[in-house]
Order: sequence, then structure tokens, then C-alpha cells
Amino acid sequence: MTLSEEARSRLADVVTLQPTKNSELQDRWGLESGSDVHTYLESELKQYYYRDENSLIRATPEAADLVGIELDDDVVQVPPLQGEIVDTLAGPDEDPQSVVSTLHDLRERGVEADVDSVRSALRSLADKGIVEIVRKTVPTFRLALDRASIEVEVLEGPGEETSRSQ
Repeated sequence: MTLSEEARSRLADVVTLQPTKNSELQDRWGLESGSDVHTYLESELKQYYYRDENSLIRATPEAADLVGIELDDDVVQVPPLQGEIVDTLAGPDEDPQSVVSTLHDLRERGVEADVDSVRSALRSLADKGIVEIVRKTVPTFRLALDRASIEVEVLEGPGEETSRSQ
């Protein structure tokens, strides 16, 4: 199956962002809804992705080969807001933070975000194993790993360079 340039680019997003959700791809691709993402995946990329046991979107090994992306298990690729959260969130030995506390810390650093996007980003980082959820009256979050042991590559928009932090 020959993929269009758009489909190849979007498949590269699936490969680099995995495990991911419809909402992350919706934001990245500028689509109207998660339903539009699902429709696109099913119509254009069906043989190159699957959903894992948690319904997260993952690329097949053939997808990475097709788009020429060599995956590094030591590097987690994340959108910009998630990268800021990794740099901001309480460490594994510190008291966990609520979504609102994380939002305030991000705003102090000059990051523009709203509570829903921070909540979604925290849950995506938890799906990737970088953040743990500590259940209290409200869910709170902290890094699951020492900050120094995490290599994060922040994905920029199409055509922009990526940046790394440790």
C-alpha cells in the first residue's frame, strides 16, 4: 500500500507518540474530534496501527520501518506541554501534586495551559510510565523516575526541530 505524504507524516506521529490517544493525535493533526482521528486511522493507516490492552494507539513494527524511524527505548518522545510537565512535576521522593498545583507551577514558568490540557498531559505521561498517579481525595501526580534518568525529546510542530532535556 502506497501512502500519501500526509499519511506518511501522520504515521510518523503515531510511531513517535506511542502509546498515544485519539485526543493527542487530534491536537497534533488539527482535526475536529477524536472520532475524526479514528476514521482517519481506519481508512488510511489500518494495517500500521493497533490498540493495546488499555486502548492506547500503538504502531506496528512495520510502521516504524516504513517511515524510517528508529525507536530508542531510552528516549520518550512527547508533545511540548508534556515536556514542560516532566521538567516541573514533583520528583519520585516528593509529595505528589494535584492537576491544579501542576498548572500553577507551569504558569509560574511562563507556560500557557488550561486545567483540561494539563490533566490530559499528566494522564498521557502516566500511560507512558513516566508519571505515577497517587490516589488521595483527588488524583495527584509525581514523576515515577528520577528526573536525571529520563531523556525526553519534545516534538515540535511539523517542520520544526525537536529539543531534548534531561
